[in-house]
Amino acid sequence: MKRIAVLLSLSLSLLGGCASVQPPAAPPPLFADARFAPPSEKIGADDLFTLSPAMRAYLDSAAFTRQLRQQGQRHGLVNALYSKTDLKLEYESSRTRTAAETFADRSGNCLSLVIMTAAFAKELGMPVRFRSVDVDSTWSRTAGLYMASAHVNISLGSRRESGLRSTDQDDMLLVDFIPQDEAARIRARELDEQDIVALYLNNRAAEMLVQERLDDAYWWARAAVAQRPGMVPALNTLAVIYQRHGDLALAEQTFRAALEREPENMTVMRNLQPVLATLGKQQEAQALAQRIASIEPFPPYYHFDKGMVALREGDYGKARELLEREVRRAPYNDEFRFWLGVAHLRLGDLKHAREQIAKAVDTSTRQETRQVYSAKLAHLRRVGAATGTMIR
Repeated sequence: MKRIAVLLSLSLSLLGGCASVQPPAAPPPLFADARFAPPSEKIGADDLFTLSPAMRAYLDSAAFTRQLRQQGQRHGLVNALYSKTDLKLEYESSRTRTAAETFADRSGNCLSLVIMTAAFAKELGMPVRFRSVDVDSTWSRTAGLYMASAHVNISLGSRRESGLRSTDQDDMLLVDFIPQDEAARIRARELDEQDIVALYLNNRAAEMLVQERLDDAYWWARAAVAQRPGMVPALNTLAVIYQRHGDLALAEQTFRAALEREPENMTVMRNLQPVLATLGKQQEAQALAQRIASIEPFPPYYHFDKGMVALREGDYGKARELLEREVRRAPYNDEFRFWLGVAHLRLGDLKHAREQIAKAVDTSTRQETRQVYSAKLAHLRRVGAATGTMIR
């Protein structure tokens, strides 16, 4: 299968969702409005941080006011938003939402949760900071698209009227699903609010791509590039849209614009290589393929795909070995965990099958897949109760 990678700002952490952001720079003319139909929905982020009436009512509620008074504004806000007893927010990665949509749905992906947290904090007069965190990207695959997920977190300051004027990060409360001591040690780069807006726009473009809504995807990606012309993920997404639309020359031009900013970006290089081959630039395509292989000989899903072949052929031991290799380098990918559990099950190891599928449930970021995994896990538990820990 042809690999098309879209760098999405989604993450398995609670508050995640960013990729490396370059300073604004003017790219060459990359837009092709006349080739796409008008959008079918409103494009933009004017209301990204806007509080809904329901959010304002929540801020004014007695329970929320009491929590802020007892725990302090920053800790009270975080506990109110993310405790299991109050809003009961659920991580769900299928769509990037505005602050108001996240609150209404009581769910959202990592970027949505950052946006909603910032909206509440700003309404309460707290300074906020966004940071892109240097952690290994996590890959997922949907509708033939390979999604690279990165990570962002948010820090909250004290109310401005309390006298806080320092720019020292130590004065800020770090909000991150990674343990606080670990998150504080990880290298990070500060983002501004406009970066977050561009990441939101880019996410919406990628989500339109998954739905094969190429016209809408174009307008979202165009908005992201216009917002931050130097943002490599947005340029990459726009180029993938051109590629899928059949505009290969524009795709090549846009991928090259991204590589001018990040010459070692593996996502962009992997996307550019088949475009060059299709355009008849075989020598350059081959040279780029060799360069990619020298940097990363085993691309995302390499061992997984071979493991699935072994499963279909009934070689369950080999399947388990290959899937274990993929899990070791991507331990938070629920798809890898689930099928490793299936391999254990085929080998008669119910104990490890249950263990892996339980981890798939825990790491899944989509409600529908969690339901599938949970049903399988419930079945295995019933089998275990009836037969013991091993089945043949």
